[in-house]
Amino acid sequence: MSTAKQREARLEAVADEIRAHKGARCGFEVCETCTQLVPGVGPASASIVVVGEAPGAKEDAAGVPFVGAAGKLLNTLFDEAGIARDDVFITNVVKARPPKNRDPKAPEVAHHWPWLEAQLEIIAPQLLVPLGRHALARFAPDAKIAEVHGTAIEVEGRRLFPLYHPAAALYNGGLRATLVADAQALGRALR
Repeated sequence: MSTAKQREARLEAVADEIRAHKGARCGFEVCETCTQLVPGVGPASASIVVVGEAPGAKEDAAGVPFVGAAGKLLNTLFDEAGIARDDVFITNVVKARPPKNRDPKAPEVAHHWPWLEAQLEIIAPQLLVPLGRHALARFAPDAKIAEVHGTAIEVEGRRLFPLYHPAAALYNGGLRATLVADAQALGRALR
């Protein structure tokens, strides 16, 4: 098996472990109330990993991250950046939908964190793109999204390029132009 095939197989094994966790009765509400866990999608060879906070209702139903309205806007942002969605690995910090779309609790984040770390270790992306303040806080606790969005920052050996969460622009139309400009800056950062 080639190295690329081995990485894909390792990434799929992590995804299988995440999906199988649904019936584990781990005691965490997010894992026990979701329809299914959502491991993420994309190739092990991705140079970019996009990380949201947690799946929403549409993602919980589909088993794929960012398939709702925020996902459509994310696709537009990829276009602005000159990036193909199929070339990006897209996932979330927490792999299960919190009830009523509440924010994940710290113990739930800690419970899911090893899966995200395993995915990042396999992929070894050139750039990690946290979407929104919640995802950013997991990688750069002292950073404020309003101060660092649309710029590359280094944190603990990782190159981050934080963006506002696309859902924020759905509720605050004024953020859309900022997100588009930040996506264009993301494209330039990759050249």
